Formats: sequence, structure tokens, C-alpha cells
Amino acid sequence: MLAWLLMIISGLAVQDVEAVDVGRQAFESRCARCHGADGNGGDIGPPIGLRLYAYNDRELGSLIRNGLPARGMPPSRVPSPEMAQLLNFLRTIQHRAAASPTGGKKLQIQTTEGKTIEGHVLGEGFYDLQLRTADHRVLLLRRAGSRFREVTSDTDWPTYNGEPGGNRYTKLTQISQDNIAHLAMTWMFTLPGAGPLEVTPVVVGGMMYVTGPNECFALDAGSGREIWHYKRRRTGTMSVGGGANRGVAVAGDRVFMETNNAHIIALNRFTGELLWDSELADSRKNYFATSAPLPARDLVISGVGGGEHGANGFVAAHDQKTGREIWRFSTVPRPGEPGSETWQGKDIEHGGAPTWFTGSYDPEPDIVYWPTGNPSREYNGDLRKGDNLYSDCILALEGKTGRLKWYYQFTPHDLWDWDATETPVLVDAEWQGQPRKLMLHADRNGFFYVFDRRDGTLLLAKQFVKYLTWSSGIGPDGRPIKLPGQEPTPAGTKVCPSQDGATNWFSPSFNPATSLYYVQTFEKCSLYTKSDSGDWEPGKAYLGGSQRTTPDPAPQRILKAINIFTGDIAWTLPEPGPANSWGGTLTTASGLVIFGEEGGSLIAADAAHGHPLWRFQTNQTWKASPMTYMFDGKQFIAVAAGPNIMAFAIQD
Repeated sequence: MLAWLLMIISGLAVQDVEAVDVGRQAFESRCARCHGADGNGGDIGPPIGLRLYAYNDRELGSLIRNGLPARGMPPSRVPSPEMAQLLNFLRTIQHRAAASPTGGKKLQIQTTEGKTIEGHVLGEGFYDLQLRTADHRVLLLRRAGSRFREVTSDTDWPTYNGEPGGNRYTKLTQISQDNIAHLAMTWMFTLPGAGPLEVTPVVVGGMMYVTGPNECFALDAGSGREIWHYKRRRTGTMSVGGGANRGVAVAGDRVFMETNNAHIIALNRFTGELLWDSELADSRKNYFATSAPLPARDLVISGVGGGEHGANGFVAAHDQKTGREIWRFSTVPRPGEPGSETWQGKDIEHGGAPTWFTGSYDPEPDIVYWPTGNPSREYNGDLRKGDNLYSDCILALEGKTGRLKWYYQFTPHDLWDWDATETPVLVDAEWQGQPRKLMLHADRNGFFYVFDRRDGTLLLAKQFVKYLTWSSGIGPDGRPIKLPGQEPTPAGTKVCPSQDGATNWFSPSFNPATSLYYVQTFEKCSLYTKSDSGDWEPGKAYLGGSQRTTPDPAPQRILKAINIFTGDIAWTLPEPGPANSWGGTLTTASGLVIFGEEGGSLIAADAAHGHPLWRFQTNQTWKASPMTYMFDGKQFIAVAAGPNIMAFAIQD
């Protein structure tokens, strides 16, 4: 009777009991040595209960038969009848894990404030404890003798850049030039099976959220201990993109993230439960999504990738509670619509202008500022003559409706793959003696721009890299003055900056005390080759040519501090190495700029003069930018390095 009841609890019919028993025998003989007889893991293999959600039966059978030799899982030649029974038993492990993800252990504790709390244990160690209470909330606790002290974050970092204006500047001052020598790593969390992470951690209410492609981990932000893990299998056309994820946004009790097949989803931030799932676009038409969404009042804003594959971009807003799409702004006009006259040729049907990177938001006027990418068939413009709006633009969109307020195009008729997908940084400062609402933008095309973000007035445009051959400057009309002989040719044309750009999506920051904008830059050039790549096809790139980095000049990565009022370079910090890292910057009110340098170190430098003050060697190639938060009275710096999340604090 007890076995029968257990099968019902596990979601199985009575007639499946015999098959489960046979499947259990198969599991115990083939799998239990590594994963434990209950699937909760052993000394060789990990727990598998919640991992099984990522596979349907066909995929799971293929995984068992083929194994993962590179990760130590051998192939197992299971006959088909036995495989069916083994899969049946594996689903009981999955159901059991779903019904009791905490392992079923209940605990009653006393707090230092005299409260009695009961909950399921999510994780525990000598010093820390994580409990899920009956209302499904999560409590983070620290041992204090026989009692426990509740802890949380004092200062959060709820979105990709910390605050909606896009500026990685913090008013936290606990980590300063005076004590930076005592900064040390306090914990590390490794995402299993992950490659180089591009994520920025997000912290809300003491919990940190980090992502890899199609998976999200919730961690105790003070210890790095895992609280929950959400994962879904990768789908869509994997040859197109979606091989990275840059993070989440948190609003209320929801965590928002994008999936590789161009969906946006909402998770319960305490449990990881999927609340809604909305398709942004059909991944079979070369769409994907990789970046962190952006909350804007009761909406969440997101975009899509696929520009290199002929997918037309758009910005979409969804209701945070329901996932219902509220508005959508298309970055390639349909034939006959305003702006379509800037596309002379058939490539308007597959024009690109993707919206794959996170924008910024100004809540007072309710304006979303969103950067757009390059046109498709990027190295051959024969079938898209004209400016190709709204590629390579910054769009100012009304948050409530998505209506276009203004736009600026950085590189009309782009032939060099210079997305404008660099963070628009919103700051308030005096401009020529008058208070003004500004937007700062260092573009991939090699020019630094300052705008009045209310109406898009261009206030300043100045070259910020040494090697720039395609333009002599920005004219009085705001358009680049293009130089001849810079278009890609069948024989190849050398153009500077390179296809990687003078900078790229890695995060800049601005410090109001120094009036300096800190940006990682590339000094390198590309040889651009034009060709006829044929017609657009699903699942294939649509490039119109190719490019490669030239050996002359020798590629170099340089951290630069730009005076926002003049565009002058206040100081530079050249970084030895091959110039292939992609880490950004964070700046603090205590006079620091923190960044990942080309050689793999996390560096803290004097924000006023650029003198390095501290370093920690990770031996990783940077793909992510640092952030900061305050937890239980202590300031932390956190960054993704390789497959690891590392957190640093001052050691007493």
C-alpha cells in the first residue's frame, strides 16, 4: 500500500508501478554509482532531479546512450525496452524533486529578536542558513550561537546596470582608496557546465540572480550558496545565436529573463517557478535573445538579436504581471511606412537593425532609450541603398505607448557592422553653466557623443580613438562626414576602427565627482571584403562579405577617461595583450574605477588619474562587467570571470 501511495504522489498511475520497479533496477545498476540510488548525487556525479526538466524523453534517451565523455559521463548502451522503463523511473525522480526541492527537511529556529520561524532548509553551512517559509518567501540567516540572525542586502543592484539610467556609478563608499589593499575574494560560485559568462549579477532583497543560456541561479548574496536553479533546454536555430545570456531584471517578486529562442519569461524570485512565457519572435526566422530586460513602471522592455542573419529588429514592452505584449516598435519600417524610403532595394525585408542589447530608462518623463544594431548583409549595401533607418540608432520611445519621440543615427548606411548597441548613460549635469539632462554614448564607430536627452539635441561629438579612417568628423547637421575609399571591396579594404568597434557592448560608467566617463576601447582595424552572399535563408548568416583584423596597427585595448564637457581624453591606461577581452567598468563615489584588464586581472584604479591601486588575477578572458551592492553592512564587488561568479569585500 505504501509503495502504491508513493507512486500516486509521484504522479504515476498504478499500472506504471511494475515498470518503475524495473526502471529502478536499471537505474541502480547503470546510474546509481555516480548519481546515487535516489538521484541526489554521489561522489562522482551531481544530483539529477531538477536537471531532468531540461530534456524530453527522446533527448534524455540520447543523452544516456551517448553520454557526455568530455564531462566524465560515459555512454550506456541501453536496449529500447529497458530504456523506456529507465525513463519512467527517472521521471519519478523528477516529480519527487519538484514536489520537495528542499529535500523535505523542516527546521524550526529561534532568531536573535526572539521570533520562532519554521521553514524548509534550502541550504546551510557552519555560518549560514537559507529557509523557505510557508508563504514561499526566503529567509537568509546567519548563526549567532544557538540562535540565528536575519540578514539581507542594504543596497540592491536590481537591473543590468544597477539603476535604469545605465550608469554603473555607485554612491557606496565603504570600499575606498584608503582600504582597497584589503579587498579580497569572499566567495565564488561556479555555474556547472558554463563557458565564459557575459552576465552581470543582479541583487535584490539579499538574493543574487545570475544566468547562463536558458538558466537562472538564485544565490545568497552574502555567501554565494545556491537557493534555487531554473533551467530549460535550448531550442531554436542554435547556429544563429543565443549562446550567451547577460542577465535578468527584478521588479517586485518577479525575475525577468530572455531565452535563446527569443522568448521573455517571468520567474517567481523566491522559488524560481515559471509565472509566464511570452514569445518575442519566431526563432525559425533567425531570431534569438541574449540580454537583460529592462523594467519601466509596470512594463518590462526587451529586444531581439538576429541582425547578422536577416531578422528585422524591434523593441517590445510586456505587462510585468501577465506577460501580455503592450506595444512594439519595429526598427525596420515596412514598405510604405515612414522611414522605408531609406531602404532602396529588397533587403528591407531582411534589414536587421537588431535590438539585442539592454537600453536605459528615465522614469520622470517615462522615456525608454534603446540602442539598435547594424543592418543585415552588413558588408554589401547594394540591395539597401540609403540611410537604412533605424539601424545604428538610439531611439527615444514613450514608455507607455512605444511612440517614437526622437532618434539619432550614428552610422547611416553602415557597411562595417558598427552596432550602436552601447549603453546610453543618462546623467544630470551642468552644461555651459545651465542644468541639463544629458545622454552620454561612446559609439562603436569611434565617436563620443553627448545629447540633450529630452529632445535629442546633439551637444558634442568627438573622436575618441587614434585609428579612425572612415570619417573626418561629425558635421553641423549631425551626420558623419564620410571619407572616400572606405567601402568594402572584393579585394578587401582596410578600415579603422575594426569590426569589433572602437568600443562595444561592455559597460562604461560616469563619475560626477571627476566629470569623467570611463570606457574600455579597442585600437585596431579590419580588412573588409565584399561578396554576394546570395538570398536570405533560415538558419544561415546574411553578411554580404567578411572581415578580419589587420596586424597593422598591432591591436591594443586601452581604458580611457573622457571629459564629458570637452570630449578630451583625461587619461589612458593601455593594457598589454592581444585586445580580445570584453569587460567593462564600474566607478564609485570613493574615487575608484574598477574594471577587468586584458591580462585577466580585476583592477581598481584611481578614478581621477588612472593609477592602478589593486588587482586580483582571475586568469580568465573577460566577457562581463563588475557591479556592487551592500549586504549585511558590508560592500561587495561582484563580477563574472569565466564560468565563475566572484564576490569581493574588505577583509577585517
